[in-house]
Amino acid sequence: MLVVKVGGSQGIDYGALCDDVAALWRADQPLLLVHGGSHETNLLSEQLGHPPRFVTSPSGHSSRFTDRQTLEMFAMVYAGKMNTLIVERLQMRAVNAVGLSGLDGRLLEGKRKDTLRVVEGGRQRILRGDWTGTVERVNVALLQLLLGAGYLPVVSPPAASEAGEAVNVDGDRAAAQIAAALRAETLLLLSNVPGLLRHFPDESTLVRQIAPGEIDEYAGFAEGRMKKKVLGAKEALAAGVGRVIIGDARVPQPIRQALGGAGTRIG
Repeated sequence: MLVVKVGGSQGIDYGALCDDVAALWRADQPLLLVHGGSHETNLLSEQLGHPPRFVTSPSGHSSRFTDRQTLEMFAMVYAGKMNTLIVERLQMRAVNAVGLSGLDGRLLEGKRKDTLRVVEGGRQRILRGDWTGTVERVNVALLQLLLGAGYLPVVSPPAASEAGEAVNVDGDRAAAQIAAALRAETLLLLSNVPGLLRHFPDESTLVRQIAPGEIDEYAGFAEGRMKKKVLGAKEALAAGVGRVIIGDARVPQPIRQALGGAGTRIG
């Protein structure tokens, strides 16, 4: 089983991605696709007069503060536009894809974090009214039902809280939980960089191999969203996934290139 997560940053070639998915599908490679939509969400939030607010946790991780209005924008972009258009691309390539948000059938479930501890101006403070969470459970039976019937699931946030509320979750870490639940051999995290860079944004400083015991050491090189990818990789390996690859979604055959040795290989 191969779980592929593609980000939502600017520059990603979704046509090449879907070409690759279709080729693997025809070769009977079991796979599942998880996607983001951050760039499109940023554009929509600016257009609607509710620009994104990014905050930094005490541990140094950057994330978007998700109030209720922002959550509804996420639903419009992730579970709406992005999911539908990726499914459309796959259907045009004769891949029988099914689009799902983590809310559908409680596919992804976890606790909602109503408050968020952040660092602003060098001081810690608490933000209330947050609609985020962390995936703790995956509805494996639903995924196996679809995969066993010959469908390719295309999954996006939001997830479901224990109370059934929609909550925003990190796509890379959600993909890690899905890969672990499906006992995947490989989790592939694709974005708009070639992998983990020792000196961001210099792409010639690509880190090609990381042993599982070295993840914390190399995490110090991660910038921005790459921090969550490295964290997701660590969680996936700890939960039994065979290997994690961080690869480039801007190139032709992004999945097959990554499986063939490109990108950063962990595990």
